[in-house]
Amino acid sequence: MEKEPYDWIQPSLDTIRRADWYRSVQAIQSKSGAVVQLEGKEVVNFASNDYLGLAGDDRLIQAAISATQEYGTGSTGSRLLSGHREIHRELECAIASLKQTEDALVFSSGYLANLGAIAAIVGKRDFILSDTYNHSCLKNGAILSGATIIDYPHCNLEILQTLLSQQRHNFRRCLMITDSVFSMDGDLCPLPELVDLAEQFNCMLLIDEAHATGVLGATGAGCAEHFKIKNKFIQVGTLSKALGSLGGFVAGTKPLIDFLRNRAATWIYTTALSPADTAAALAAVNIIRHEPQRHQQLWRNINYLKQLFAQQLPNLELLPSESSILCFQLQDSKAALQVCTQLKDAGIFAPAVRPPTVPTSRIRLSVIATHQPTHIERLIAATKQIKA
Repeated sequence: MEKEPYDWIQPSLDTIRRADWYRSVQAIQSKSGAVVQLEGKEVVNFASNDYLGLAGDDRLIQAAISATQEYGTGSTGSRLLSGHREIHRELECAIASLKQTEDALVFSSGYLANLGAIAAIVGKRDFILSDTYNHSCLKNGAILSGATIIDYPHCNLEILQTLLSQQRHNFRRCLMITDSVFSMDGDLCPLPELVDLAEQFNCMLLIDEAHATGVLGATGAGCAEHFKIKNKFIQVGTLSKALGSLGGFVAGTKPLIDFLRNRAATWIYTTALSPADTAAALAAVNIIRHEPQRHQQLWRNINYLKQLFAQQLPNLELLPSESSILCFQLQDSKAALQVCTQLKDAGIFAPAVRPPTVPTSRIRLSVIATHQPTHIERLIAATKQIKA
């Protein structure tokens, strides 16, 4: 008997379950914050990318309400046709000011920003070098571009330089792409060295600032500020993490941004960001610029958690990190799921991250500015009770 065309789906799901790779959503029934209601239970939240605690801030909420009242719930079209509002341009100018670039362009998500930017600036005659730990959107943007892609080992500058020496002359353009903060480890790209290589080999450089904006640098401007580098490289980011809203952006030179307005398909052919999301993100950028104490508190929390881990959990080593993302590894997916469940039972929400998302299973902790010392101490106490 001939099989139905969709018969393969259930066996594939069964395989995912057997490997302990199956995923499902967990419902939060409260406003974003350091403490949330998770499936009816109050838990301390270490699963959020809301690094500055702005997603539940009343100022962002009121900005979103006011923009909805003025402009409606949706932008109703692409910005080139009917969707543009002055508030979109205000946000772009604010982002460019924060990122210390000439201009910026707002997309409907960070994923779309990476897809659109990469596919617009390189093509079939070009060459992309990509860090193996890069986020999915960087990898898929590279595939979409049609360029020749070579992955280099994570942050391995020696191999990267060798690949450039061997391959650069064979292609019209070259683009190096990397996360600035790697989302599942928390470590940083070696930005100064990447900038030097880009200049040496006449390459473009694009960094994804999703987990760096609002977190790194003296004012939260990101990785470039952290390393005190001013350069014409391309900065892509999201409005959905430290900026507490939704959407994405590309920041760079004026000619680059003007080019993307004309060639980035994920901007041209997508409905503009909603007024509410735009206004909330704009409010967040203004808060970052005028409330440095929020950024400072985030780093006090990060350092306090690291200190307690080192003092009280010497046998449970954190992965190297210079960001809000702190992880400890476990032997396999099953162990990670068990630890995640034990932590949740103890009132701690911290996700298990497993292959194929990462090469090794782990618990991923996100520190946010609104965590109190007692929240971090509860995490340490719960982790000490783990039986993995």
